[in-house]
Amino acid sequence: MKKLKDPKLFVQAAPFLQQGLTTPKAMRDVIYALIPITLASIWFFGLSVLLVLMASIAGAVITDWMFSKNGTESLLDGSAVLTGLLLGLTLPPNLPLWMAFIGSVVGIGLGKTVWGGLGNNLFNPALVGRAFLLANFPNAMTTWAPSGGGLFHIYPSNFAWPFMQTVDAVTTATPLGLMKFQQEETPLLDLMIGTTTGSFGETCGLLIILGGIYMILRRSIDWRIPVAILGTVIIFTGLLFIADSTYYPSPLFSVFSGGLLLGTFFMATDPVTSPMTPKGTWIFGIGIGIIVILIRVFGGFPEGMMYAILLMNATVPLIERYTQPRAFGHGGTAK
Repeated sequence: MKKLKDPKLFVQAAPFLQQGLTTPKAMRDVIYALIPITLASIWFFGLSVLLVLMASIAGAVITDWMFSKNGTESLLDGSAVLTGLLLGLTLPPNLPLWMAFIGSVVGIGLGKTVWGGLGNNLFNPALVGRAFLLANFPNAMTTWAPSGGGLFHIYPSNFAWPFMQTVDAVTTATPLGLMKFQQEETPLLDLMIGTTTGSFGETCGLLIILGGIYMILRRSIDWRIPVAILGTVIIFTGLLFIADSTYYPSPLFSVFSGGLLLGTFFMATDPVTSPMTPKGTWIFGIGIGIIVILIRVFGGFPEGMMYAILLMNATVPLIERYTQPRAFGHGGTAK
C-alpha cells in the first residue's frame, strides 16, 4: 500500500471493502445480549444456575480445545463459550452437573467438530447437545424445580454422581405442560418477567426480546428470521384460538411460553445453520413457526422449538439452492 500526502487517499490492492463485523464481534454481541437473561436466571433460581452454566461452558471449551487444529487460537472467537452458554440456558436448574458437561461435549463434538469446525456444521451445536440429553436422560431433563428458592439456593440433584441421579422432593409442571394436559393458562405477566417453571434461560420473555432487539440493532442476526417465526406463530395460534378459545392457548401465551423466544432470537438466527438468502430466511422462519405449533398442539410433547429448529437446519442447503438470486447477466432473456 502506497500512502499519499492526504492520509484519506491511498492506493491498495483488492479487496477494497472491509466488513466491520467479524466472527468474534458477532459472538461477543450474542454473549452480551445473554448476560441480563443469565443474571435474571440466577436471581430466580439461585446459584444452581451458575453451577450448571459453568459445567456446560467447561465441557464446550475443553472439547473445542482438544479437537481444534489451531489450539487456543480457536477459543478466541468465543463460539465454544457461546455454545456452552446457550446449552446451559436451555437446561433445568436442578440438572446434575455431569449431565450439563456431557451435553456440551456432545454438542461440540457431534454438532461442530465432526463437520469440520466452525462455519461447516449443519445443525446448531447447542441444540444437538440438548437433543442428546433429552434422548438419554429424559427424566432429568423433564424434572422441573420451582423458582423462588432464593439467590443462594442450590438444588441437591446438581451434585448427583454420574449415572446415579437424585430427584428433588418438590417439582412442578411448566406453563406449556399445564396448558397442554390441563388446559390451564399461566398469567402472561409471570411469563414476561420470569416467575415460572422451566429451563432457567427461557422464563423471562421481556429480557429475551430486549436481547434480540439489541442483536438486530447491532446487525449480528438477520431480523427476517425472528419476524417470520413470531409472525407465523401468532397467525397460526390466533386462528386456533378463534376456533376454540377454551382448548387452544392465546397467541401471546404461545409466544412467551417455553423456549420459543430463546430459540427464535438466539438459536434459529445462527448464521452458520440458517439460510443466507433473503427469500430463504423467510422460508426458514415460517417453517420453524409451523413445525413448533404442530408439535405443541397436535404432538405428544408440550414443547417443540428444539425439534423445529433442528429439522429446518437440515433443509438449509436445499433452501439456499432454490433461493439463490440470479447472477447479474445470466439467466435472463437477451434483448
